[in-house]
Amino acid sequence: MKPPYRITSHMLDLYGKIKESLGVCKGLLLAEPDTKLRRQNRIKTIQATLAIEGNQLTRDQVTAIINNKRVIGPKNDITEVENAIKVYEHVWSYDPYNSSDLLKAHARMLHGLADQPGIFRNSQVGIANGNTITHIAPPAERVPQLMHDLFEYLLHDDDLPIIKSCVFHYEIEFIHPFEDGNGRMGRLWQTLLLMKVDPIFAYVPIESMILERQQSYYDALVASDRSGESTPFIEFMLSIIQTTLADLVDDTKAVPNDYQQRKNHLIAHLDTWFDRKTYMELCKGISTATASRDLNRMVSEGLLKIQGSGRMRKYHV
Repeated sequence: MKPPYRITSHMLDLYGKIKESLGVCKGLLLAEPDTKLRRQNRIKTIQATLAIEGNQLTRDQVTAIINNKRVIGPKNDITEVENAIKVYEHVWSYDPYNSSDLLKAHARMLHGLADQPGIFRNSQVGIANGNTITHIAPPAERVPQLMHDLFEYLLHDDDLPIIKSCVFHYEIEFIHPFEDGNGRMGRLWQTLLLMKVDPIFAYVPIESMILERQQSYYDALVASDRSGESTPFIEFMLSIIQTTLADLVDDTKAVPNDYQQRKNHLIAHLDTWFDRKTYMELCKGISTATASRDLNRMVSEGLLKIQGSGRMRKYHV
């Protein structure tokens, strides 16, 4: 059975803008972002999707955990981050059209945090805001069939895949198939579905934009719940996707294009030893010759220290 929702003109307008932004990303050579950008956006994604659920760790602390450094914080918060890192490291291995992979990802995401990770719930659950119940999920005995129907919809419905990713995200929150972790799984699975539309979505920190508009995110869920269809949530998530892509494009276009701007950009963003390749990644679009001239000039100006020679040369502000 197809989940209830309507295709609106606003959705189609947002879809058009998303496709336009994806085209611009390809034109800016962002289809395969550099290692640093991928890493930064992955950190943003992990920190944001967990912060939405109440995790208190900062982006710097998440970075430290990724770098295998010791972090002081609530034990469960640290475990949540460690688990999420493992899930997102394997993001390409999951098939978003396979329900078994959803269970595998949940088992990894909630390892050591839930009594029965990786299986559907067997009890009744509800969502509360303070003392107010905002949503009562379907009975546990209906969950397997509801999830089967949801994956059948993903596989066989002809609607736009981007819209179907939003529908799936909402339905995970509505069905609440797990005892815990439904929010982060809904967001993860939408990303996996979007990656089938365009691989660049593996590096687009949509969760970070959701965190910035967290109350609107909850409002869209409530509005859809009350209306009995996911239309409000689809429109909200399409706007989130469009805004996140537009920001990514703007950030890339903002890369400095003259020496003084590049020098200031370097000072602001690199505080460790780096090589010419790292500098070229920071200042996208510059040639090897330009990078070498810039670095030699900054050395002669006394801005940069150097160590090593040839291909092993490193620089430090």
